[in-house]
Amino acid sequence: MAVYHCPPFKNFGYIEGKRIIWETEGDLFWLEPYGKDCLRFRSSKSLHIQDLNWTLLPPGSDDAAASVEGDKAVIKNGKIRAEVLGDGTVTYLDSRGKTLLKESWQDMREEANWNVRKAREFEAITSDTFKIDLYFQAVKGEHIHGLGQDPNDVFDLKGTDLRLEQRNTKVTIPFIVSSLGYGFLWNNPANGEVKFGENHTHWHVKMAKQIDYMVIAGDTPAEIMKTYTGITGRAPVLPEWAAGFWQCKLRYESQEELLRVAREYKRLNIPLSVIVIDYFHWPKQGDWKFDPRYWPDPQAMVDELNKMGIHLMVSVWPTMDMRSENYLPMRDKNYLIRAERGASVFKFAYGACGFIDAMHPGARKYLWNRVKENYYKYGIKVFWLDESEPSLTPYDYNNVRYYLGNGQEVSSLYPYYYGKAFYDGMKEEGEKDVLTLTRSAWLGSQRNSTIMWSGDIPSTFATLRRQIKAGLNFSYSGIPWWTTDIGGFHGGDIRDSEFKELLVRWFAFGVFSPIFRLHGKRLPCPPSDRNDQNCFVPPGAPNEVWSYGEENCKIMVDFIHLRERLIPYIMEQMKKASADGTPVMRPLIFDFPEDEAAYEVSDAYLFGPDILVAPIIEYQVRKRKVYLPKGASWLDPYSGKTWQGGNTIEVDAPLDRIPLFLKNNAPLPIVK
Repeated sequence: MAVYHCPPFKNFGYIEGKRIIWETEGDLFWLEPYGKDCLRFRSSKSLHIQDLNWTLLPPGSDDAAASVEGDKAVIKNGKIRAEVLGDGTVTYLDSRGKTLLKESWQDMREEANWNVRKAREFEAITSDTFKIDLYFQAVKGEHIHGLGQDPNDVFDLKGTDLRLEQRNTKVTIPFIVSSLGYGFLWNNPANGEVKFGENHTHWHVKMAKQIDYMVIAGDTPAEIMKTYTGITGRAPVLPEWAAGFWQCKLRYESQEELLRVAREYKRLNIPLSVIVIDYFHWPKQGDWKFDPRYWPDPQAMVDELNKMGIHLMVSVWPTMDMRSENYLPMRDKNYLIRAERGASVFKFAYGACGFIDAMHPGARKYLWNRVKENYYKYGIKVFWLDESEPSLTPYDYNNVRYYLGNGQEVSSLYPYYYGKAFYDGMKEEGEKDVLTLTRSAWLGSQRNSTIMWSGDIPSTFATLRRQIKAGLNFSYSGIPWWTTDIGGFHGGDIRDSEFKELLVRWFAFGVFSPIFRLHGKRLPCPPSDRNDQNCFVPPGAPNEVWSYGEENCKIMVDFIHLRERLIPYIMEQMKKASADGTPVMRPLIFDFPEDEAAYEVSDAYLFGPDILVAPIIEYQVRKRKVYLPKGASWLDPYSGKTWQGGNTIEVDAPLDRIPLFLKNNAPLPIVK
């Protein structure tokens, strides 16, 4: 195996302003600045480079210059530099000349045959779409993090093979941060996969018009995130009320049941910020309104909750039952997803269902108008956008036609546009504080004030362990508002001692998550009191803090009060996330990238700069070991003892305590 050598650059390329253009028979690419410390690469076999920015913001100012230096072209932009050789090979370097990323070209010789595997390969599907493969050289010892959320029990993505698609619990945000000092943004919503192999990194998509990616250089992960969120946008500052405790269960069946729970929290003087009405409060999917038999006076309900200082969140699904009052009007305006072949039925959920085409601007407007009429007018201003992948059955992407194209090419955009329908609608009404909870997201979803939750996950200690890793990788997504179903969603039996302990341990983890939200489908499920088609949807067992016994209730209430004491600190971190993209919850390596030992830590994290959190993720464990990063001292607020960083220690962890450490003795109110 040998390197495929090239002729001088001047044979094929030229400079146009700040852009390098390289072209030869059947091949064309552009390499240019895109804001600060960032370079954008685009290439297509169609010989047409398109401005498919998808959800990206326009580039900001740059400090770029391009020139020819001997046998190569060079472009510099702040801390990043790229060199292009005559065969089109591209290498990215930092300002000190260290290689960050380099394309991988191979020629494989066997007797008289010579077959070159290029760094960029295209296989035609239509006249302007292709299967695309892109290869970069692998670097031994590199650590890779990000790419959104995947419950695969992996923290360091090096050595993994990951899908590029949206599914329940799987959220693709195609941006990674490398320990070598670069960020890589794959600007392509097509379905495919990426392999961070030992031999090369391989990006593959099944249908796209062009290769389109960006490379960002930075001295620290914080610098890289600041540039990345400058390109994709930043979340607004979280409203302070949203930093408190959120109460939810599988399904409150009626207005009276929901108010009864809210009143009990108030009677017991337990702080409660948000209470949630989940799915099937509607007559049929796609009606987007309360069933008046069970929710007879929404205005009175909202008014009473407001007097108690509790915000109401309502679940809205994009599913469209064919019997819904909105189905035919939307179908006839092409506001629904269409099948490329066969009937446009993509889900069976107590009826044959289609999905709203959120990529269609008319569909988004229609949806908001119904939501405005049936929820917003009562003062409901917080919405839960479930099924936002969307959750197709089956996930047959190439049989889906959206307003923006075939599902293979554009499906990952769906959650962004679903969230945009609500964000735009609320902003048109003059709302300043917009919040939506969603199960999927894409590049820039933070601009739609999106809270990401990790989907419908099992109620097990193993799942809790996986959630921590998933959350730490998601911290590089640009979306600082992330949460889980405290206790997990599937399989938690309120009579089971192991589950009760899991719930308490998860509750403690929730205190130190950006959003603190209790939810789950608890067992045993009582029968529904309803006498219509929705009686088949179980309401779930009780899931309030008093549902798990007096001792556990006291522990969880103490944790709620701890969260309340931390809200000023949390809001400081939310303001910083809004200002420069710094995630609130992040891995140790974000603040300590020079500490090689910190790259091995996937079961502890930083909550803001001053709190190291080490959750308990095993049943009946009452001690655990914790690594404390170099470069700081760490105070145990329970014992008052201080350790120097660079050490692994063992600490006590009774059920009512989550191991915590305060950096450099930060004066935070952990212990009363």
